[in-house]
Amino acid sequence: MLINIDPLLSPELLHALRAMGHGDEIALVDANFPGTSNAQRLIRLDGVTITDAASAVLSVLPLDEFVDVPVFTMEVVGNPDEVPPAVADLRAIVGDRAACGTLERHAFYARARTCFAIVQTGETRLYANIILKKGVVRS
Repeated sequence: MLINIDPLLSPELLHALRAMGHGDEIALVDANFPGTSNAQRLIRLDGVTITDAASAVLSVLPLDEFVDVPVFTMEVVGNPDEVPPAVADLRAIVGDRAACGTLERHAFYARARTCFAIVQTGETRLYANIILKKGVVRS
């Protein structure tokens, strides 16, 4: 056990977050995402919502301040301006810490394949996928 660490941050996830360097990206994805076939490292958080996972990760992960958009969500196929409820919730969690961009579905898959890790949650809401770019940890 550790003090002040969200219990959703499993040992495997904490290791990945700590091993990431500035500019590395991590994808938090829903239960429908093809995680196993796209991940360099797949970390499972079955039974955990995307919003709980994002809140836990962002409690320890700084976002990159040196890029204009360090956060990306997946666009709705055929309606890129639509904001699904899960995406609205993720944007609220990110808040004013960083700008959120969007990526077309296949562009999101391609970018997720380059991420340091993919964290597959048990989220069942559609389009509940987000990529976070790690920033500098300041002392």
